[in-house]
Amino acid sequence: MELPGLGEHCSERTCKQLDFLPLKCDACGEVFCKDHIRYDDHKCSSAYKKNVQVPVCPLCNVPIPVQKGEIPDIVVGAHMDQDCKYNPAQQKQRIFTNKCLKPGCKRKEMMKVVCEQCGGNFCIKHRHPLDHDCKGSSHPTSKAG
Repeated sequence: MELPGLGEHCSERTCKQLDFLPLKCDACGEVFCKDHIRYDDHKCSSAYKKNVQVPVCPLCNVPIPVQKGEIPDIVVGAHMDQDCKYNPAQQKQRIFTNKCLKPGCKRKEMMKVVCEQCGGNFCIKHRHPLDHDCKGSSHPTSKAG
């Protein structure tokens, strides 16, 4: 025994390897060898304290803040029971909501196509003033082909 005071034994009960460069777990404070330093490798019970991931509610897709020392599953569960704004009716939102104002046309567009002269909302086919019989302030001079 040349250097009996150097190194430490791995805290993993199945390992106990004498390591001259031991590593200390930043979550639980135990000393481990290079093979057992990861949280999963030594089944660290304090790993949740160092977990920096932000959980997201599976119902409303809102990030849920978790304070240090709290277990994310419990916090998300409490959110789902109390604060969750999940509304199943909102899941199927309509995309094509802008109805054309031309009489007889039933087309709807994703975005508003507003006539500069009369201010009406029209589909792509009837967007030009001559195509929807515009009653705006000025009359167009030519019909676009």
